[in-house]
Amino acid sequence: MAEKMVDKVLRIMKEPKKIRNIGVCAHIDHGKTTFSDNLLAGAGMMSEDLAGKACVLDFHEDEQQRGITIDAASVSMVHDVDGEEYLINLIDTPGHVDFSGDVTRAMRAVDGAIVLIDAVEGIMPQTETVLKQALRERVKPVLFINKVDRLIKELQLSPQGMQERFVKVINDVNRLIKQIAEEQFKDKWAVRVDDGSVSFGSAFHNWALSLDYMQKTGMTFKDIMDFYEKDDVKTLAKKAPLHKVVLNMVVKHHPDPVTAQEYRIPKIWRGDIDSEVGVALKKCDVNGPTAFVVTKIVVDKHAGEVAAGRLFSGKLTQGMEVVTASNGAKHRIQQVSVYNGAKREVVPEATAGNIVGIVGVKNVFSGETVSDREITPFEAIKHIFEPVVTKAIEAKKPSDLPKLIEVLRQVNKEDPTLEVEINEETGEHLLHGMGELHLEVIENRIKSEKGVDVTSSPPIVVFRETVTKKSPGTVEGKSPNKHNKFFFTVEPLEPQFIEAIRAGELPEGRVRKKDEGTVKKLVELGMDMKMARSVKDIFKGNLLIDQTRGVVHIGEVIEMVMDMFEDVMNAGPLAREPCINLKVTLVDVKLHEDSIHRGPGQVYPAVRDAIRGEILLANPVLFEPVQTLMFEAPAEYMGELSKLISNKRGQLLEMNQEGEQVIVKAKLPVAEMFGMTSELRSATGGRGSHFLVDQSFERLPEELQRKFLEQIRSRKGLKVDDSGVAVPA
Repeated sequence: MAEKMVDKVLRIMKEPKKIRNIGVCAHIDHGKTTFSDNLLAGAGMMSEDLAGKACVLDFHEDEQQRGITIDAASVSMVHDVDGEEYLINLIDTPGHVDFSGDVTRAMRAVDGAIVLIDAVEGIMPQTETVLKQALRERVKPVLFINKVDRLIKELQLSPQGMQERFVKVINDVNRLIKQIAEEQFKDKWAVRVDDGSVSFGSAFHNWALSLDYMQKTGMTFKDIMDFYEKDDVKTLAKKAPLHKVVLNMVVKHHPDPVTAQEYRIPKIWRGDIDSEVGVALKKCDVNGPTAFVVTKIVVDKHAGEVAAGRLFSGKLTQGMEVVTASNGAKHRIQQVSVYNGAKREVVPEATAGNIVGIVGVKNVFSGETVSDREITPFEAIKHIFEPVVTKAIEAKKPSDLPKLIEVLRQVNKEDPTLEVEINEETGEHLLHGMGELHLEVIENRIKSEKGVDVTSSPPIVVFRETVTKKSPGTVEGKSPNKHNKFFFTVEPLEPQFIEAIRAGELPEGRVRKKDEGTVKKLVELGMDMKMARSVKDIFKGNLLIDQTRGVVHIGEVIEMVMDMFEDVMNAGPLAREPCINLKVTLVDVKLHEDSIHRGPGQVYPAVRDAIRGEILLANPVLFEPVQTLMFEAPAEYMGELSKLISNKRGQLLEMNQEGEQVIVKAKLPVAEMFGMTSELRSATGGRGSHFLVDQSFERLPEELQRKFLEQIRSRKGLKVDDSGVAVPA
């Protein structure tokens, strides 16, 4: 009897050298899910005739209806290279920018990425984003140039013309790798045709070629063109099967977990590399301490919460007791499973170096570290873009309210890029997402999959608060009993620190005593050593520094100061919007001798009032989210495009014409972008498209500060004229 796939997986998963953990990533509609289908068909996990049409890894109903991938899907399969079997753990990721958080989380779990690029369209904005996400996690890329059939059939290029097109794509990818990768990987990870780290093909017609395969079989591009002339792609797919060419490339060029963890662990884990845990992690030691990082949570209606992720060292077995690093809570594992798209196959145990799912670990989040002992947690998974669009959501029937709260908590676990704010006092539930489509998909899933009928408000934009000068430091934060006093100054954070936090070089979180890495990085960025050692908390792009001297009981209250610093950074004094780019310094503290008089009830209000007061004296302003977009349309619509951009307070950055197409790069405020897709369609006769390149926060024009401030405050039920802010009348 033939060996079942799950038995093969179990057999090979114990040999880390024979494992490859890979992600498929690309711009939207460049063919990732079709490509993944073909790999599954090649492994015998689905019918070859259905490959590319079934989209097996798009198993949610809304993914099939919209024809896009929304959730990253994982699958384990076995591939044979010259008689040796390898276990390939593959994750298919979304291409739409609203779901880019799923790509970031998938990159934590894998060691290699197959970057797919459409041969006709070349590198697109989202290709750049996914490469950035991969290289930031030290994930090695290889290149697959897809849709080569379009060059032959639509553009009718000669072999020479095709070669020029390929060279351009490869050079563009290498230019990006050089720009984004860290110094030691810039040249090492460049993709090259001659070493076989580039392959070409058509996922739709199920064929591929690489230099290695051409040398082995004697096939050339001339043969490919002959097959297309004869209209015989079926034979072509048998002669040069995509799964074989691509998975051979993966086995040869992507590192196994042992090799990869050697250089990935120092980047993604902040603990002591020379400790027992550190050594086990770097070696991917099967017998070492258990270290599992959760990258995705799915709520299964039968099993409850399933936490999927990467096991970096040790083992996971059924019935084993584990702890979560963030809160030290103990859990017992009820099931361990390997993935086959929507299907989970339960296995007795899993070993280091694999991507697996576990049941029994309750109330965890993406990025959580699960271990059999207390260990330093892994770096938080940092998403490239922040949620900037918000909707209020409520249950149609009051009786559904408890169910809605439960469902919102579930949805938040399943998709951490979505922020859910449940205000139990006012009964208002807010969803903060990446864009209109993101929130629309979540809302539909709450209705169709979770069975709660809801209504929602029109989308609104989330602003940020910051300051433009240093505060005088004169506000005295007094505790209710008048025995404790806190003094702060607030000023704008220097640009180099803002950039380092945004790029993930400065890890966010409370800075522990032994955290030499953060101190070293702060000194590199120009802070003096004394000040760097005083940094206590890096929170959502803001810094808290303790510059007090000789305060006896400071150690007892500093955690409370951090709590309130984070509280104010989440909701600033202007309009209760989050703060960014602030440097908050604790200058002086006067504390009561008796600890009973300096508890949280006394310290919290004093700290909060002092920080808020200082922000209001430092010329506070609102920043709005701004997106850099790339527009494409036929050249005759050039005028319509620039009119559309200027009508939306947009700023035209560049305009280029390539053949019949015009490509426009522009910056637009998110507040003006609702309904943009339909307006773009009507302005360009349905032939224009746009993609997100970057996102940032920029100062709201002076003349609009007052208007937006009043809008936000009245929407939140705050007094409209009591902000104490000097804004233009």
